[in-house]
Amino acid sequence: MLDSHWIRFVSGHQGDPASALLEMLDPEQNANFLDHYLDVPVDLSKVLFICTANVIDTIPEPLRDRMEMIDMSGYVAEEKLAIAKQYLVPQARTESGLSKEQISIQDNALTALIKSYCRESGVRSLQKHIEKVHRKVAFKVVKKEADKVDITMDNLQDFVGKPVFTHDRMYETTPPGVVMGLAWTAMGGSTLFIESTIRKPTGGKKAEGTFEVTGHLGDVMKESIHIAMTVARNYLKQEDPSNTFLYDSHLHIHVPEGATPKDGPSAGMTIGTALLSLAKNQAIRQDVAMTGELSLMGKVLPVGGIKEKVIAAKRVDVKCIILPEENKKDFNDLPKYITDGLEVHFVSTFNDVYSICFSETNETDSLRSAKPVTDHASSAQPTFG
Repeated sequence: MLDSHWIRFVSGHQGDPASALLEMLDPEQNANFLDHYLDVPVDLSKVLFICTANVIDTIPEPLRDRMEMIDMSGYVAEEKLAIAKQYLVPQARTESGLSKEQISIQDNALTALIKSYCRESGVRSLQKHIEKVHRKVAFKVVKKEADKVDITMDNLQDFVGKPVFTHDRMYETTPPGVVMGLAWTAMGGSTLFIESTIRKPTGGKKAEGTFEVTGHLGDVMKESIHIAMTVARNYLKQEDPSNTFLYDSHLHIHVPEGATPKDGPSAGMTIGTALLSLAKNQAIRQDVAMTGELSLMGKVLPVGGIKEKVIAAKRVDVKCIILPEENKKDFNDLPKYITDGLEVHFVSTFNDVYSICFSETNETDSLRSAKPVTDHASSAQPTFG
């Protein structure tokens, strides 16, 4: 059996940690690894290295090839609540010298703390806020201002200040040209609205239209917009040949929160739907969120971060989610308490998305109620770009 050791490498004034790790993880060299900083040979052939990273994109490919990658999802709100009640609150109470008779924190206060203050994937920030509450309560007890303090959702702001996250939805009702997408972020998942509108009037002249994009978008997302535009134009031409709106108009596509960089292949389906909604001057079915990339031929491609995106949708009370067919396996792996009450559609082509968002009965109450998972996949399988 291999011996496991904990080794911490502290980078000095010179040298690249990635290069050092590349040499240390090479089984042909690490038996006689030479630490150039200490100038001491070390046998690393029986050492197990455990490395952590928030984002793997910055790790060089040769180094990633020598590692076994294990993706860990962040905690959901229900898991954070259980961790807080069983571990964080008792620990903070003990460290602050308080007893159960001197402080009590209600579940609704912990839930508000999780949703409005601590949305990071871990619980470090949540722990700091709980400790802050206990310190302030301990101060009140020492000053004999109170014998017992009950922390509720109503008085939570007195201990931790105003909420950091005040809202999730820019639109309670999405107008034509606006569609709610889902995105993965370092804080977990979040909703991402795609807005499209007319930039300037055509003036009655028959000329080729233009479009511009804003929102601090990366190269990948800009490509997604161009692909979505082509797909939307081709689909509209088949659906309504007399509608030349996407060809003639000067359009503006915007992704709000421009100060936050956005990139990644997961918004193509949302952008294409927003363009069709604008061209038809028809709002899509309400309370629908979607994620998925498009190929040039209208195939829906799989994306990552399904767990975080589903959680983000539930946080804003979305009842219907549209996911790529290839992500069905990821959705099936989710715990039941995350998927309960959701109407989920798995699609493989843009036509499937259109039929869900622009169906004639998309405003009836029956469609807004939760339904079983629906499979809209056609016989054609999505391709990977």
